[in-house]
Amino acid sequence: MSSSTGPDVSPYDALVLLSFGGPEKPDDVVPFLENVTRGRGIPRERLEEVGKHYFLFGGRSPINDQNRALLAAIRDDLTSNGIDLPVYWGNRNWEPYLAETMTQMRDDGITRAAVLTTSAYSCYSSCRQYREDLAAAVAQVDGAPRVDRLRQYFNHPGFVEPVVDASLAALAELSDQVRDDAVLVFVTHSIPTEMARTSGPEGDAYVRQHLSVVEEVSARLRHETGRRRQHDLVYCSRSGSPRTPWLEPDVNDHLTALAAGGTKAVVLIPVGFVSDHMEVIYDLDTEALATAEELGLEAARAATPGVDPRFVAMARDLLVERAAAVRGEDVQREAVGALAPWSGICAVGCCPNPRGERPALCGQDG
Repeated sequence: MSSSTGPDVSPYDALVLLSFGGPEKPDDVVPFLENVTRGRGIPRERLEEVGKHYFLFGGRSPINDQNRALLAAIRDDLTSNGIDLPVYWGNRNWEPYLAETMTQMRDDGITRAAVLTTSAYSCYSSCRQYREDLAAAVAQVDGAPRVDRLRQYFNHPGFVEPVVDASLAALAELSDQVRDDAVLVFVTHSIPTEMARTSGPEGDAYVRQHLSVVEEVSARLRHETGRRRQHDLVYCSRSGSPRTPWLEPDVNDHLTALAAGGTKAVVLIPVGFVSDHMEVIYDLDTEALATAEELGLEAARAATPGVDPRFVAMARDLLVERAAAVRGEDVQREAVGALAPWSGICAVGCCPNPRGERPALCGQDG
């Protein structure tokens, strides 16, 4: 559906924003964490311990409000560009649950929808698990619309360019005495090393995708500032059994090593996240910045893309791109950095479920 003045987005008659979800009040925290960890046998006492992070912020995750803002921005962008298309929102772990969204779409007469997830990179938890969520929701709803997930967008300029500008702004926050020698610390969510190894159709996609973005952002910062800076990819938000290897180094350990080596200043760049949700405001703004202060490191944290107009416009670009491909037209897919644009249809065996196979949509295997 599109207006006479806007680009053609047929056969799609809706767009869905699919995200992780988060608690909205203190009573939601433990039930939300039970949803997140269901099937992993994590005791309630451990969940209550993790939940203390949320209680530092009133028992409310910022992610739902950020998704509401993004939803509104995408709707405005589509309308202002002549695209008459409803935009829905569904979550994996909290209201509005995806199955409820599918029910509403069916009742509204939606027949085929494109799906944008709030994860830019490829691994089980950020890619295939959303495809499993879509399969489960469609199976629950008689007459549910057909859904096509839009491609991973880690190297789309609409994601990368806001990261570059946010990093420049964070550099500008540092004092003149230390700015030129500041280290760029790119941070993303840690995952089990086995999940990282099997990510993507050929393996190791999660780290390769991040490193590609890190190199692209660092090169652009070097061009803008005339300075070549050390830049490192590190991780945060490790969870699960301590016996299970996860990607390292942890951001706090890395800051400690940098300080021991004589570094005076850092810019924390949350390259793995699209908005300032809990992993950013707790793991970075609370823990990592406190670590930096204790170590005597001057530190600034770059903003996430959030509702930057370029990131919002990316949703439209991915929608138009996918619609044209479905119609069999030649498509120019935007991407920056060393890696090609990611496929919109996942290969068989891509990002396998570490706990066993489950049905998944939007791939060659479902």
